[in-house]
Amino acid sequence: MRLVCSVPAIAIMTLFLFQTTNAQLCRGSLGDPIVNITFGAGANPGQPLSAATTTYQYAANDCPSDGSYTVRNSTSQCFYNEWHSLSADHTGNANGYFMLVNATYQPGAFYLETVRGLCSNTTFEFAAWVANVHKPTACSGNGIQPNLTFTIEKTDGTVLSTYNSGNIPPTASPAWQQVGFYFTTPVGVTDVVLRMVNNAPGGCGNDIALDDITLRPCGPNITASILGLTSNNQAFCQGEAHSYTFTGTVMAGYANPSLQWQQNINGSGWVDVPGATTTTLLQDFPASMMAGTYLYRLSAVETGNMGSTTCRTASNPISITINSNLATTASVNTPVCTGDSLILTATGGAQYQWTGPGSFSSTSATVSINNAQPTHSGKYYVTVTNAGGCMNQDSVTVTVNTAPLATAAPAISDICQGVDVQLTASGGTRYQWIPATGLSSANIDNPIARPTDTVNYTVVVYNEFSCSDTAMVTVNVAAKPYANAGPDKSIFEGEAAQLEGVVEGSDIYSWSPVLNMTNAQLLNPVVTPPTNTDYLLTVVSELGCGTATDTMRVFVYKDIFVPNAFTPNNDGRNDSWNIPALNALPNFEVRVFNRYGQLVFNTRNINRSWNGKFNGTDQPIGTYVYLININNGKRILKGPLLLIR
Repeated sequence: MRLVCSVPAIAIMTLFLFQTTNAQLCRGSLGDPIVNITFGAGANPGQPLSAATTTYQYAANDCPSDGSYTVRNSTSQCFYNEWHSLSADHTGNANGYFMLVNATYQPGAFYLETVRGLCSNTTFEFAAWVANVHKPTACSGNGIQPNLTFTIEKTDGTVLSTYNSGNIPPTASPAWQQVGFYFTTPVGVTDVVLRMVNNAPGGCGNDIALDDITLRPCGPNITASILGLTSNNQAFCQGEAHSYTFTGTVMAGYANPSLQWQQNINGSGWVDVPGATTTTLLQDFPASMMAGTYLYRLSAVETGNMGSTTCRTASNPISITINSNLATTASVNTPVCTGDSLILTATGGAQYQWTGPGSFSSTSATVSINNAQPTHSGKYYVTVTNAGGCMNQDSVTVTVNTAPLATAAPAISDICQGVDVQLTASGGTRYQWIPATGLSSANIDNPIARPTDTVNYTVVVYNEFSCSDTAMVTVNVAAKPYANAGPDKSIFEGEAAQLEGVVEGSDIYSWSPVLNMTNAQLLNPVVTPPTNTDYLLTVVSELGCGTATDTMRVFVYKDIFVPNAFTPNNDGRNDSWNIPALNALPNFEVRVFNRYGQLVFNTRNINRSWNGKFNGTDQPIGTYVYLININNGKRILKGPLLLIR
């Protein structure tokens, strides 16, 4: 849309414009940017500008060469560290892009843009933030200093206004400065061309970073405030009702200004408040008003141009913040039992204040009361405050139930293996014995215990509130005595045998008879009986758990008797050929041969009887020959053996 302004030119420009060595910037109030080139934000490198925006060539690398530019959020040690390393854009945003230009030897346009639909006969500010990226020591201290010309042209190329920044000297550390100027559009001119040109000669230096190129309407100073208050920032809590009167002042500069109050709700953008066209605005905030941030400002423009937002200038914003009501929650881990930890928890705020029975007080969101007692029972209140100062209160009811006092008997019981003992517990309504080993029941107060080994029983006693206490009973189990007199022994008359007794469950034992015995209180005494003798091992429990006995026999042989016949006919009498006295010999070998000299039976050092078979086949009746080698050939016994069926 093309906007035509019919008002006279601004008369008192010096009231809201100023000029410094490097800039002629608006001193009054600015309007919203018509052009706002921030270059965006993100990871390196940024996207190139459109071809019509600059005469320089885009380069994606960190350090562009002569006649090139790049878009980045940082630089690092360009050209052997002769350039400053930039870590952010001019606002300090580490992800914010800026335009980095390595100037050509010939003047060229850093930035070029056509703007349409401006109001004619209106003042605008054309500015940019610039940093000389050359260090003072670069180029042997003789680096060329950047020099910029800002030009406003008609679309046919006619120059309307121009401004030169002068040299921008290097600084010891990166330094951003805003340079630019203001201009007034002639009557009937609504479309202009903005141009930023490099003026410095070629050579070492003349390299810059550009950021935030803006074109904004410029007008007299406009201020806005809240009547009766010293601060333009007010905050209250949702549900409260407030009313404010906003007042605005427009300094001289407009010939015939039109006014319009605007509001911006939660960053949604500035919109006109219907009918609010005077220097005051009464704004009501009822209790039903939604939470959020409400901004207000007074905008002004020459009468006739109010319909174009590209002409308006605006005051400082007034901020009204309605903080959300708190969604407060309070909770407690009750009911708990005496001695437990009581945990109070609140959420939803930034600050907390607890109060409760017994002058209890705490400022923590979560409160732990150790070793809780019934005196801690009662109602606890918490006041929660959020970052905006809004408060809410909640409460919880705490119940601390009395714990039972568990008892168990007997504390210690000594029993013999296989004997019962009754355990008892008291103090509650429900019982649990741990472990259940050897118990008639693990869930009653008086179980019968018959463990096989010593056990420590713990009983958990519960009352009607499921609170618990524990007690312990130890049942010591003494093993029954055990006696093993060992294997039978075989000796020859006049020899000795050592007994091999084994006992368990007691250290009290003895052998009998004691005649011809070295020591009856030893488990392995040596005996020399003259004839076959039975020896009795007796063990007596020292804990009263009974007596155990076992008997072994010592066979005494006067000589080796070898039977000369046997009848293996399975009649139960003399069915095998056996030589008992061989049991008394540690080394021997028995061999039996048939009439053909064939070996049909053989045993070495193991006293086995012969059943009259060879390879599982009954051998025929007849006479066989035996040969007994005693003590490795020291003694040889031989003779006939008659097999009869």
